[in-house]
Amino acid sequence: MQNLKRLLGFAFAASDLLIEIHPQGKVVFAMGSGPSTDVLAETLVGSSIFDGVGKASAKAVEAVLATLKPGTRSPAVEVLFAAGDSRVRRATVRLFMMPDLAPHISGAVTWEGPAYRLHDPQSRPALTPGAFLDRARDVLTAPGASADLAVSFVDVSGLQAAEALGEAGERLNARVQAALQAASVDGNSTGQLGPERFALLRDRSVDVDLAGEVRELGLSEGLDLGVRATEVGIDVGGDSLNTLRALRFAVEGCLKDGGLDRPELTFTASLSRTLRNADAFRAMVRDRGFELHYQPIVDLKTGAVHHFEALARFRGTNGPADTIHMAEELALIESFDVAVAEKALGRLRRPGAGLLKFAVNVSGASLADDRYVQSLLRMTAARPEERRRLIVEITESAALADVDAANRRLGALRAAGIKVCIDDFGAGSASYDYLRGLSVDTVKIDGKFVEGVETDPRARTLIGHLVELCASLKVATIAEMIETQGAADILRDLGVDHGQGWLFGKAEAEPRTQLQAVDPGRRVGEIVGWG
Repeated sequence: MQNLKRLLGFAFAASDLLIEIHPQGKVVFAMGSGPSTDVLAETLVGSSIFDGVGKASAKAVEAVLATLKPGTRSPAVEVLFAAGDSRVRRATVRLFMMPDLAPHISGAVTWEGPAYRLHDPQSRPALTPGAFLDRARDVLTAPGASADLAVSFVDVSGLQAAEALGEAGERLNARVQAALQAASVDGNSTGQLGPERFALLRDRSVDVDLAGEVRELGLSEGLDLGVRATEVGIDVGGDSLNTLRALRFAVEGCLKDGGLDRPELTFTASLSRTLRNADAFRAMVRDRGFELHYQPIVDLKTGAVHHFEALARFRGTNGPADTIHMAEELALIESFDVAVAEKALGRLRRPGAGLLKFAVNVSGASLADDRYVQSLLRMTAARPEERRRLIVEITESAALADVDAANRRLGALRAAGIKVCIDDFGAGSASYDYLRGLSVDTVKIDGKFVEGVETDPRARTLIGHLVELCASLKVATIAEMIETQGAADILRDLGVDHGQGWLFGKAEAEPRTQLQAVDPGRRVGEIVGWG
């Protein structure tokens, strides 16, 4: 008896479940740990092992039973066991036929990972990268969002090749997407980043073997998929909205840069860098740790300086574009736009500023509510005459979500005497929508049209039509990126009112009111009013 117990101890040390089956698969004895708390070992007695495992697993077991001889042991067989409530559990089975028990067969079952649920391939497919990022926004800003979220990246090698299988390949792809969707935090937060790469938001408190599930789905269709799953926590603390924005910006950057070759490293580095940059940007705005440089905008008919565009310059960067884009994505741009206006007003108030006039940029994102407009009006309330020396240029880098609401806010600025300009007109698809929906004073023609004006008749035709349209709306025009006198002459003859570019001067730390004459017959350096 002591030896029997010892042998039983050895058996359980090597496996989780001991079974004895008939050659046709009927279970006649079971002891140990069942596949789940709902399916105990003793409940397996009387059932068929073929009914308890998946179709692919049943074929593997059947092949082993057909060749097993008394006194021989089978190789390890990977199977998928039914675990109740539409769940399954991966396992490794080793079979042995003892001569004294033949034809019955002894088996040792070792469970691999937790039980999980099989999924309906008709469920929602994976989202596109853009839709996944939008979904991340919804999840992380929802009331009661989990504080223990993670982004899981799942690479499925062989999934693209499975398309050659026709219907079976399509079914496998659908089942993989369904399984990953089911594992996501709300059943619809999985995105497909490439043919064989997925990302999903999930709750780390829920124990799911993503790689195991996908691998078993492949086996069920007769394919051995190579699956790698990695996970990066995003419980970085602080405001969940800021976390969301950093997440979106980091994922977007990884996709744009062709990253994610090692997602657990690339994404972590990108997210950490984004959070550091966001903190540094907030500190810079708080401390006003940036500079404004001023580029002249001239009257093309007279060559006189009309006003200056105030352009932000950041220390230690190649240019402001990436920093501004980050600020827009992380909802940091409004405080920055206010800080720029505040600095520009400070320069206007310095002794000797005379008739200087400045244009300041404002992101479309800053016009999503009343705060920017209220801040600008409040800053100029004590000196209302300063408002006539300001123009606000609306950039299209962040699209206006509500043009009508933005127009009401801009109307408040125009009513106070502050002029409004649409910046980079023609660069984005919304330009004509803005011109139609916004009451503005000026349109700045994007430099890509100006660059070809000397050699491309179509560029001249487009600019000519735009000038005619603006003139009919009583809207002035500015052409940017003018680098040659020939281009300036053509634009002047087309009716463009003002010009900006290196021909007239680069952006400098101090407004240069005396410009180098490019034509002795022109008046250079005179500062004129808005007209």
